[in-house]
Amino acid sequence: MKPAQARLPREVRIIGGQWKRTKLVVPDKPGLRPTPDRVRETVFNWLGQDLTGWNCLDAFAGTGALGLEAASRGAAQCILVEQDAALVRGLQAICTRLAASQVRVQRGDGIAALQGVEAGALDLVFLDPPFDAPVFERALKAASTAIKSNGLVYLEAPKAWAEEALAPLGLMAVRTGKAGMVHYHLLRRLPAA
Repeated sequence: MKPAQARLPREVRIIGGQWKRTKLVVPDKPGLRPTPDRVRETVFNWLGQDLTGWNCLDAFAGTGALGLEAASRGAAQCILVEQDAALVRGLQAICTRLAASQVRVQRGDGIAALQGVEAGALDLVFLDPPFDAPVFERALKAASTAIKSNGLVYLEAPKAWAEEALAPLGLMAVRTGKAGMVHYHLLRRLPAA
């Protein structure tokens, strides 16, 4: 009989840019569900590979995979917001290892961080909250205000967000996809009336 093998830590990797192939450890924490590599690849194909000069905020950073991917592809600034103290320490450690001076790790509430950003200051907001958290509408509303008129919001959710749910929040879907149980959306502001 073989001895029981220790469970290896899960990992995701940065898939493009200057930190391509950098592995990010996924701690075993309830609700932590990093965006899979193939979904991130699709999303960054939608966004374009070069995000030079973009200002981004990852409101529910977790492993930091989305925000670090943006920074790897040239974002001028990326704020990673996370409530969990252990995850914050992990994010700070990876930023130090990568010498990621354009990335700022902030412990706190992602929605409050979005509300604290000057209106229209961000090019891109990542929203990937825990699926059981009742924060989607508030997060989308805050993101809609925080992005520039041509800015984008990336949303991961347990359901598809339809036009009639997005419009009251000032947003519309540009692209959507589904991988397993995850629905992902690229959103932009509704044009001014």
